[in-house]
Amino acid sequence: MKSRIKQYLLIALVVAAGYFIMNNHLIFDGKKVYLLEKTSLHLHYTFFSINQKKPDTIMKVDELRDAGIGELLVELGKMSSEDKYRLESKYSSEY
Repeated sequence: MKSRIKQYLLIALVVAAGYFIMNNHLIFDGKKVYLLEKTSLHLHYTFFSINQKKPDTIMKVDELRDAGIGELLVELGKMSSEDKYRLESKYSSEY
């Protein structure tokens, strides 16, 4: 009975970890990690490094832009609010 409960707990833990990975972007900036909630469950751009990347390059990614990476970049001081609005309008109008 105890081994069956342990098995169910392990399965629940694996399912919870999978859901967490599918529901969040893990954004790496050097040694710091930031979480952005995804707009839908998928594995695209789950792990993404912004270290030594230009804001223009980062904002090109639709999944990250929709999740709000622009706000994170503004908070980190990597770009201004004006740049964020300019890049969002530039790349959202392309599609």
